[in-house]
Amino acid sequence: MSDSEDAGPAIRLGTPTGRYVLLTAVLGSGMALLDSTVVNVALPHIGTDLHADLAVLQWTVNAYMLTLAGLILLGGALGDRFGRRRVFVVGIVWFALASLLCGIAPSAGVLIAARALQGIGGALLTPGSLALLQAVFHPDDRAGAVGAWSGLGGVASAVGPFVGGWLVDGPGWRWVFLINLPIAAVCVPVALRYVPETRDPTARGRFDVLGAVLGALALGLTTYALIAAPDHGASPAVIVPGVAGVLLGVLFVRLEGRLAEPMLPPGIFASRTFSAVNAVTVCVYAAFSGFFFLSVLQLQIVAGWSALAAGTALLPTTVLMLLLSSRAGRLGQAIGPRLPLTVGPLLCAAGMLLMTRAGQGAVYWRDVLPALVVLGLGMSALVAPLTATVLASVDVGRAGLASGINNAAARAAGLVAVAALPLVTGMGPEAYRDPTAFGSAFRWAMVWCAVALVAGALLAWTTIRAPQRGRCHPECAYHCGVASPPLDPGER
Repeated sequence: MSDSEDAGPAIRLGTPTGRYVLLTAVLGSGMALLDSTVVNVALPHIGTDLHADLAVLQWTVNAYMLTLAGLILLGGALGDRFGRRRVFVVGIVWFALASLLCGIAPSAGVLIAARALQGIGGALLTPGSLALLQAVFHPDDRAGAVGAWSGLGGVASAVGPFVGGWLVDGPGWRWVFLINLPIAAVCVPVALRYVPETRDPTARGRFDVLGAVLGALALGLTTYALIAAPDHGASPAVIVPGVAGVLLGVLFVRLEGRLAEPMLPPGIFASRTFSAVNAVTVCVYAAFSGFFFLSVLQLQIVAGWSALAAGTALLPTTVLMLLLSSRAGRLGQAIGPRLPLTVGPLLCAAGMLLMTRAGQGAVYWRDVLPALVVLGLGMSALVAPLTATVLASVDVGRAGLASGINNAAARAAGLVAVAALPLVTGMGPEAYRDPTAFGSAFRWAMVWCAVALVAGALLAWTTIRAPQRGRCHPECAYHCGVASPPLDPGER
């Protein structure tokens, strides 16, 4: 196959080459997905080992999400221009080297910097994994390839907390990062040997590097202000970066409106449904990120469970999504997105309020499992119809851009939520060392997460009207319910 897409995709899924291409995409995306699910489980041990406060734990999560959210659209554009396999492989190598640096980090500062580097690698490889499948497989096999990719990604998401807990309680938290090295060592040679190079021959013009930098700086400064506020209060160290972040955000919006080829074309928001669903995405993924960041801490710090027990406890949500997401996608197609996007967040809100029972002396079957079952049912009802509605709200030719924007919105929402929740709930820098203080703040955090979900439900009910049928991207089978979507909310 030539380096241009003019020749058309021709690989069949049932051939040895097709299976190797699928393996490459699964390993690459699974590496990033596994990393995002296992790190949260390791946070208490990271804090103890590096003598770090809560702000360091927040930055351990947010440094990765910051660079990933800020650069993921640029990463997709680079793949289209310079070759999807090339950028994908560079992303894997970059991610693996950054993982090595995380694993040997001697201090909290080095770990945070390495996590930011990991996010850059993730921004290069994450858009490429699905793009590879769409670009190289025969049209008749794309739906099956994407379905297999998403299903196997779901398995990676399911085993992530278990693997993370086992590693933390066994060889130690550093292996949460070092486990990426053997995965990359398999993925890179397979990609170079079996995956044909493809690119978009129509991709022209300059990259919106300035837009990407401004967006990342706006998010970074705002996040810094939110994380620093509990320790420094309303001081210049908080106010100056906070105001600067807001001003840079305004400048970013103005710049995107003036560029001929912006990273974030304002015109795409002319679709009322697209704008509404992205607003719903911000609400629900802020809540999801806050929940998954704090719940594993709660179970270890307050309930006194091991890392393995805390990580394994979250499995019901993933299992329910694996079993039910495809059915929810088909239901959304049949009745339209309005009802699933309203009921799903409300169920999730109920699950998070039930999670307030998981305090000292919590019994899994009585205090934790009911919350996770209700949450899993809500996420199953919500995630697939939400993504399908995003794609259906724009022309097919802009489906990739729409998906990328929605992906970035979800990550940015999670970034802000992890930074803001400790501030609004009164978690001090040492709160995670005090079970009583952390437990009280956790209960308020779950209330705030529930409020965000109710807001998302109200937005969906009042702004999403007509069923979106028959317009979903024909190659994105999992979005329409043929297969389950990737399950981790930070890696959608």
